[in-house]
Amino acid sequence: MTINVLIFGMAKDLMGGHQVSLKIDGDSVYPEELKQILITKYPRLQEASNFMIAVNKEYSMNEAKIKDSDEVAIIPPTNGG
Repeated sequence: MTINVLIFGMAKDLMGGHQVSLKIDGDSVYPEELKQILITKYPRLQEASNFMIAVNKEYSMNEAKIKDSDEVAIIPPTNGG
């Protein structure tokens, strides 16, 4: 399957763009698995290792699988004030 990942905040600088497409074996993947795939492919992403994954505009818990047609986004931590 192919997953299109939207990238926000500091993660854009760490990954070199605002969107990537990933080919992943199988027909679904858990968010934690996707995080590991992304960190392996983009090692600098470890600098924001506590980033969140949003699926279909909602923060995703690890129980929900990401499927081919889902909209996926990386949401890095933000500083509050």
